[in-house]
Amino acid sequence: MLHTPVLAEAIVEWLRVKPEGTYVDATVGTGGHALGILQRLTAGRFVGMDRDPQALAIARGRLKQFERQVTLVHTDFSKIADVVDDLKLPKLDGVIADLGVSSLELDTPERGFSFRWGGPLDMRMNPDYPFVAEEIVNHWPETQLADVLYKFGEEHESRKIARAIVRARPIRDTEHLATVVAGARKARGRQRLHPATKTFLALRIAVNRELEELGQFLSRTPATLSSGARWAILSYHSLEDRMVKRAFQELARTGDFTILTRKVVQASEEEVRSNPRARSAKLRVIEKHGWNPEEEKEKRKAS
Repeated sequence: MLHTPVLAEAIVEWLRVKPEGTYVDATVGTGGHALGILQRLTAGRFVGMDRDPQALAIARGRLKQFERQVTLVHTDFSKIADVVDDLKLPKLDGVIADLGVSSLELDTPERGFSFRWGGPLDMRMNPDYPFVAEEIVNHWPETQLADVLYKFGEEHESRKIARAIVRARPIRDTEHLATVVAGARKARGRQRLHPATKTFLALRIAVNRELEELGQFLSRTPATLSSGARWAILSYHSLEDRMVKRAFQELARTGDFTILTRKVVQASEEEVRSNPRARSAKLRVIEKHGWNPEEEKEKRKAS
């Protein structure tokens, strides 16, 4: 089953796609958001980046009708400036990044992202990475494990959970881990989230260095944008959203950018009903403006 893109129509509208523009989806996944952009391009160009080769293979087939305009690159989204340089792209008219985990990853037990069934303690978005969740779960010291759960999962019972995990070692698979975590947490009536949700989130973030990658993406993308370009980011948990919010605020203070989404854009009740993973999504959009002397030089050279 293909991943259902979150806020797909809203993102295309916010990007205000120019038919001859150049656009980058830094986390293209299986191509859901890409379709909406490509349907509005004529002579424009689209570049999709992703660190998951399985997702890229699906995107390549899904976007085949637009193959003349599409370039897909297997790389981390933090490498956006390198990709722009390597492909000799002009300044970009729009960039999007969906920071969520795709259905392809969550619904494939062999990837180890979900606690809903037994799978290996893997959690790598890029299978070429040498580091897996098993290393943290079964080998890291208790205090270091607790710190990861607290820092990346905002898990307030991190020490108790870490202690339970260490005592239960070796943890065999994701199902075993979820059972150990659930047994360690206090039951507080009816819970909306599975007791292991924050633990799995923390491990996934640590394995894939997600916050470090996001920090680099936020610092490197502005230099790739043209005047009038729009940059849209979908986040799904508070750590990511805070980083995006602060980065956009800092850019706005320079006078070269305007935040377009004073309030975050969220999915409608109707979209959440049809795609429950949209529930926690927050969309922020910023626009670059002002005269750019470097762009003027490029235009003069081109003419």
